[in-house]
Amino acid sequence: MRVLIVKLSSLGDVVQTMPVVHDILAAFPRAQIDWVVEEAFAPLVQEVSGVRRVLPIAQRRWRKSWFSAPTKAERAAFTQLLQAQDYDAVIDFQGLIKSALVARSAQLAKGGFRATYANASEMCSYEWPVRWLLDRLVPMPKRIHAVARYRLLAAKALGYSTEGAATYPLMAWTSASATQERLGVVLAHGTTRADNEWPESQWIALGQKLIAEGHTVELPQAGALELARVERIALALGPQARIWPALTLAEIAQRMATCSGVVGVDSGLSHMAVALDVPHVQIFSQARAWRAGPVGCAHQVAVGGNAAPSVDVVWNAWQKVQSIYAVSHPPPLSVT
Repeated sequence: MRVLIVKLSSLGDVVQTMPVVHDILAAFPRAQIDWVVEEAFAPLVQEVSGVRRVLPIAQRRWRKSWFSAPTKAERAAFTQLLQAQDYDAVIDFQGLIKSALVARSAQLAKGGFRATYANASEMCSYEWPVRWLLDRLVPMPKRIHAVARYRLLAAKALGYSTEGAATYPLMAWTSASATQERLGVVLAHGTTRADNEWPESQWIALGQKLIAEGHTVELPQAGALELARVERIALALGPQARIWPALTLAEIAQRMATCSGVVGVDSGLSHMAVALDVPHVQIFSQARAWRAGPVGCAHQVAVGGNAAPSVDVVWNAWQKVQSIYAVSHPPPLSVT
């Protein structure tokens, strides 16, 4: 069976869709899975165990010059790549017109189908015209966690049952890095939404507590605004704060897999922390933890809600997940 996943963006949503790959292969071990994703996230999806072929798409960039000759050529090349393979199932996990049109462009094998959501779910993106663009519509509960929604869509579309906690194919990195020297605690401060931010002064206060406990503080950054922020944080914290260079998403994931834990806002990097099974405190400044926060894992928790949490709340949560992780993930015995 050949399956095409259409999940274009954003980073957090792409990461939260990854358990679907594990589920499909558990139900159909010989399935061949391809994935259409925005070009910025393609290097990370290429690291997902079980994905045969990644098809990068550049809709975000193409929109800036849709009718230019170079863009037309790129779009034609993408369509040719997309249609080079026919599929038994094409599943649109985005539920938007732009993703449904991509799914609609894919070639179907005899008896194949294209599926997406039949209805909206609370706080989940959905555009109702997709109901007229694709041919198999899967009803969804009104209130459902994002990961459960993706898993349920695939299971209902392909005819299997989801059981147990989500398994992220990126977790192999964690196993491979178990004997490596651990980095410090990552502060995943970056977000594209202003209403998800946590005040800079509170990042500094948290960093001071982590350093006093003996940790180094790891500061990823992407772009001028984030670089300026981490430079100010690092200046306040001193030599135990380390600014990361600009890295690809795959390189960031590899580093995060060897960190002592992650404290982050509701962002793509926080969802990567969940996928990598590291100790994690996810900070919410709005009431959406039930939809996007970590679930089913005692060493990964959400804090906050209608308002951003205090430093003390975050610190207490960090100490708790750190303790739980130390018990459930003891260090490997050294061999002499």
